[in-house]
Amino acid sequence: MKTESAKFEPEKRKWIVVDAQNQALGRLASQIALRIRGKHLTTFTPHVDLGDFVVVVNADKIKLTGNKWDKKTYYHYSGYMGGLKETSARKLNQQHPERMLRLAVWGMLPKNRLGRKLIKKLKVYTGPEHPHEAQQPQAFKTIEKYSS
Repeated sequence: MKTESAKFEPEKRKWIVVDAQNQALGRLASQIALRIRGKHLTTFTPHVDLGDFVVVVNADKIKLTGNKWDKKTYYHYSGYMGGLKETSARKLNQQHPERMLRLAVWGMLPKNRLGRKLIKKLKVYTGPEHPHEAQQPQAFKTIEKYSS
């Protein structure tokens, strides 16, 4: 009996729309990373891109639990001495709401050529509209809503 290796088939990939309103950041990011990577498929192969395209709407209405709005910090290093910049989650959400979700998903993908290819399949938008209607995306039901 031989083990079949999955092949890259771009026509089998789906487009999924996820509404991020009232969703916890980490829980939503883990579900998105799972779909982008293709781990939900029975033919999952670690070195092949089999996952779906994910379109996230309402990224500005995402939720964080506890005091993470003020205590969670994002760092960026310019490469120069003294060039370490830090931003709180609240400030990042006000300036670039889509960046917070993108960074969370990026942290759950592999750090290699495949991961850089996979992150391009994530499309994040702040409002309820998106320009991907031509791909006929399907609505994706997330596991649970964050209430509070």
